[in-house]
Amino acid sequence: MTGTVQRRLLTAWTDPAAAFASLYATDPYAFWLDTGPGAQTGVSYLGAASPHSRFVTASVAAGTVTSRTIETTDAAPPDVTQETIFDFLRRDLAAQAGENDDPTRQAGFELGWVGWLGYELGAQTVGTPVHGSRYPDAALLEVHRLLRFDHGDRTVTLVAGTSSAEPGSAEPLATVTAWFDQTDAALTAIHLQAEAEAEAEAEAAAAGGAATAAVGGAATAAEAGPGREGRPPASVPPLWRHDPATYAALIGTCLAAIHDGDAYQLCLTNEIRVPGSWHPVDTFVALRAGSPSHHGGLLRFGDVALLSASPEQFLYVGGDRRIRTKPIKGTRPRASEPDEDERLKLELAHSDKERAENLMIVDLMRNDIGRIAQLGTVAVSTLLAVESYPHVHQLVSTIEAQLAPGVTVVDAIETCFPAGSMTGAPKRSAMSILNGLERGPRGIYSGAFGYIGRGGVADLAIVIRSIVLDSHGASIGTGGGITALSDASEEIDETRIKAAALLASLGVAAP
Repeated sequence: MTGTVQRRLLTAWTDPAAAFASLYATDPYAFWLDTGPGAQTGVSYLGAASPHSRFVTASVAAGTVTSRTIETTDAAPPDVTQETIFDFLRRDLAAQAGENDDPTRQAGFELGWVGWLGYELGAQTVGTPVHGSRYPDAALLEVHRLLRFDHGDRTVTLVAGTSSAEPGSAEPLATVTAWFDQTDAALTAIHLQAEAEAEAEAEAAAAGGAATAAVGGAATAAEAGPGREGRPPASVPPLWRHDPATYAALIGTCLAAIHDGDAYQLCLTNEIRVPGSWHPVDTFVALRAGSPSHHGGLLRFGDVALLSASPEQFLYVGGDRRIRTKPIKGTRPRASEPDEDERLKLELAHSDKERAENLMIVDLMRNDIGRIAQLGTVAVSTLLAVESYPHVHQLVSTIEAQLAPGVTVVDAIETCFPAGSMTGAPKRSAMSILNGLERGPRGIYSGAFGYIGRGGVADLAIVIRSIVLDSHGASIGTGGGITALSDASEEIDETRIKAAALLASLGVAAP
């Protein structure tokens, strides 16, 4: 996409959930990068494909990238090139390099690409064996229009690209202005309806609850979505790729490999398949309500949808070329009783096993970032901090650096992918061992999703705590880092704790 960026700052705040439910709930190609319900900081982005948007997928096995324009018919042949998704992005974003000096551009995402990078891309970045996935190894939607919700400033900005030189690559100014007007009017209606609901609730409360405000509208739409499309039959339980006995045996093999010096840590994973049918928007609303997260998201690309409550940032690259990663290693469940919850939190903070697990990945990510960073700028700004989420406590560290001259945002992603917290250490050895143990592809799980935008910016989360919906049902990945101090029963419990909230969002009881 080439051209200029137009912006319109709106006069009133609208809840992103209500906006998505009203504007994009039925769009076959739509995205919502979510900072979480009730967020006081951060930025959420949402939008959908416009007629000239390109949709790009990659195949590691074929070594190809396939691109088609959303408005073209199914009969029109797509553009297929022999290259990696990283080659494609480097070439595409380089064509926009002259547009990055816009003094009015906002920090963060202002058009570009939104999508996922699947774990199997590691065959291209690390050189490990190729596994065929049921999903595209990468899927990216070109974004010409978006809504930007700044939760700190409580502002909503409409952003769109225009082009007069190449009208097929973006949209004429008149089309953008019309979209601004229509979207502004729709969000104003949502805002006024929310105000009416709040006023009715206040009146009901003042009357002692004798009357219940029964105004439909934005909040109801945000909570209920467009209607469920079925539930899995109760008689069909979740199907685990590895049952507990098999997973315990795999942990034993991991421990043997660690003992032999082939790896220091191995991030062993499992997959759960659940037959059934769910509406992506309804299910994501349920997921974010039960598992709010600062890096959640919904990507709906045709028949496949990624629903994520990820708490883990893979890579952030700002307009100032600062790069950041926040690996998570170390988990304890939450407890309903405050004293027990605090005990578990302290236990995590002082666990030799969990601290060692985190430090191994910190060293790995420092090495990855050091390969593309300006000399002397790599620093661990936070080490072994405990972050608490609705279902788990996590041990989190933060590594930051300045990109070296000449290194692009795509170079940084390619160098660091996949995230060390999802492989183990050393990365190539760990991935090769795991490839032989897991007996199948991870697919989108363990990869990354988010935006790669104009101006050399990116914010990608790791695909964990996530559900993938397709025409056959739901897929959930879960796992944990195996070290020399790992206990098989504890590791199995951890995988089930991580999966429980995701299964609950599907209406399925956890084991």
